[in-house]
Amino acid sequence: MEFHTQELEDVVIVGAGIAGLATAVALKRVGVRSVVLERSDELRTTGAALSLFPNAWIALEALGVAQKLTDMYRPFKRGYVTNLVNGSVQEMSFNSVLDEWNANGARTVHRKALLETLAGELPSDAIHYSTKLSFIETRTQGDSSMSILHVEDGSIIKAKVLIGCDGIHSPVASWLGLSEPVHSGRFAVRGLAVMPQGHGLNNEVHQFLHNGSRAGVTHLTDTEAYWFITYPSTFSDEEEMRAGDPKMLQRKVLEKLANFPPMLLEYVQQSDLTTLSWAPLMLRLPWDLLFKNLSKGNVTVAGDALHPMTPDLGQGGCSALEDAVILARHIGTYYLKHKNIVPIEMTEAVKLYVKERRWRAMALITGSYLSGRVQQGGSKWMMNFIRDKLFYRFLLRRMADFINFDCGKLPCVNPSKEVDDEHNKIE
Repeated sequence: MEFHTQELEDVVIVGAGIAGLATAVALKRVGVRSVVLERSDELRTTGAALSLFPNAWIALEALGVAQKLTDMYRPFKRGYVTNLVNGSVQEMSFNSVLDEWNANGARTVHRKALLETLAGELPSDAIHYSTKLSFIETRTQGDSSMSILHVEDGSIIKAKVLIGCDGIHSPVASWLGLSEPVHSGRFAVRGLAVMPQGHGLNNEVHQFLHNGSRAGVTHLTDTEAYWFITYPSTFSDEEEMRAGDPKMLQRKVLEKLANFPPMLLEYVQQSDLTTLSWAPLMLRLPWDLLFKNLSKGNVTVAGDALHPMTPDLGQGGCSALEDAVILARHIGTYYLKHKNIVPIEMTEAVKLYVKERRWRAMALITGSYLSGRVQQGGSKWMMNFIRDKLFYRFLLRRMADFINFDCGKLPCVNPSKEVDDEHNKIE
């Protein structure tokens, strides 16, 4: 289905990433039809994998898809962090830190599998590919507002609610007045190792620290392992890595891992080159969330458009799933009163969502950045003491308690018929 001039939609979501698809699924479960605008011509499944912690699995349970993924991936049992400079090894038991809080524990999943699972919950015409937003305007009537979306192909879409899930450099976030994210000073390379004879990781996470760099590997399937390296940035790295040639990326990673254990180099050597990705690690300044607008009328943002953060607590995807459930819960609560989207009530729903997410997003951004600074803060004796004696033994457990957040359930019973009926009316 193509858009025509002056199409009217209840909810328009910009971006078909984790946040956008999860929000669309959550809205569907409360009976609200939405459309997703995606600038690419297909799902953007680039990126190897991501770790999902208990807070993400609670959100996925609310979305009704957790079981489809937990059947495919095994949870972590334990993790080891080795400081290669002084030889210290810290052991972390995921059973005690995370599984006691939620039975699904922590697991690494293919990013592609997560996106396809979410997309599979939506009607076939819910995602509009090759649809790029040009600009946004709003029209206010009384206390309610309507968003007018201008698309590059000349179409105009009216939206009672507009949700920007359009990534780190979000046009919707810019329209709200949020500043561009800033560079953390580090880069990351990630990939999948394919080992037909097995990787021997035994459901464990292994991380290694060396002079400001951190690298790690964990199981994904019986024959696939997910690895990463994060390292301080240099101008020459940025110039070379931006070219994106997979063989060059692999070679550069092997150079950076010269002082790391041979086992880690083997995983990089066995990589599927199509899964390699390089990216600068960006974050939104926490005070930007405190002092600037996270919504205007019926417009707001979610996922990386709201809270880009470094990956040091593994909360980028997890918090995006939280956003989706909480935003849909507030929209659904008002929707279920009238079985209709009432613009003035949607403004209040968006405000409640922002109120609930602002402080948690700020805390996750700050905690992730500080976690990265401590873990990759060099090898001086004071930093080693803070990292080995305080951070891994005490502070990380407190951070785990914080990230274990229950986003709650959705106010729905069986919305599929309502959504289908509404869709038939539109047709």
